[in-house]
Amino acid sequence: MTTRLPVLVLFIGAAYCLLPVAWVVIAATKSSSELFGTSTFVPGTALLSNIVELAGYRDGLFWRWAGNTAIYAGAGAAASAALSGLTGYALAKFRFPGRTAIFYVLLAGVLVPGVVLAVPQYLLLARIGLADSYAAVLLPSVVSPFGVYLARIYAAAAVPDPVLEVARTDGAGEWRIFAAVALPMMVPGLVTVFLFQFVAIWNNFLLPYIMLGDDRKFPLTVGLVTMLKQGNAQPALYNLVITGALLSVLPLIALFLSLQRYWRIDLMAGAVKG
Repeated sequence: MTTRLPVLVLFIGAAYCLLPVAWVVIAATKSSSELFGTSTFVPGTALLSNIVELAGYRDGLFWRWAGNTAIYAGAGAAASAALSGLTGYALAKFRFPGRTAIFYVLLAGVLVPGVVLAVPQYLLLARIGLADSYAAVLLPSVVSPFGVYLARIYAAAAVPDPVLEVARTDGAGEWRIFAAVALPMMVPGLVTVFLFQFVAIWNNFLLPYIMLGDDRKFPLTVGLVTMLKQGNAQPALYNLVITGALLSVLPLIALFLSLQRYWRIDLMAGAVKG
């Protein structure tokens, strides 16, 4: 009985999370008439036609949104992982005045919701003429307090101080030590930072919604919401929005599957060390 209860709770939680996904998958296969006229979990026959119609919407605007999202998420997450790695390594391995205060400020930054910062960020970027530009979405995405915190914790645990001292004794400079010694050890942690930031940027709605006015610069989140609003006047767009939502999730699934090997390697390494 004691083991069945946790399993039951996990099963209910999994069902709660997966049922909406299952509904999206099934609804994406339906035409407009099937979407509103058939049972909820009965598959339709219009998936391919929905994809074709979505691809042709306003001369392929959906694919432009997808490309924009890939740029925002890919470039933003890569820059964020690089900055987090450098900052986290410096906070973990160097002693300097104010180090603890900086770390506590970062911890405080983790607790601040992004919603609170969106409007001030818009005002700052608009003042320097970057509103309604790709940079307006990319720049705020580069700094991730949680990414720096995670990189700092990982660097402290994964990069042994004696190894760094041996490299310094051999005459290596600090940049070379970081690039050749510390960075390879930190790769699993930085992959985690990259993935978390990639998913956060990919799913971000409020920041690009505030920053951008040109719909050709929209990411998928904002673009699909604009389509959903138009569905009030054109109900035929509802099934296209659902199909777009399904397609927008597939890259995230592929990314998780392709990067999970880094976590597996890291867990195996931790088991060997233990």
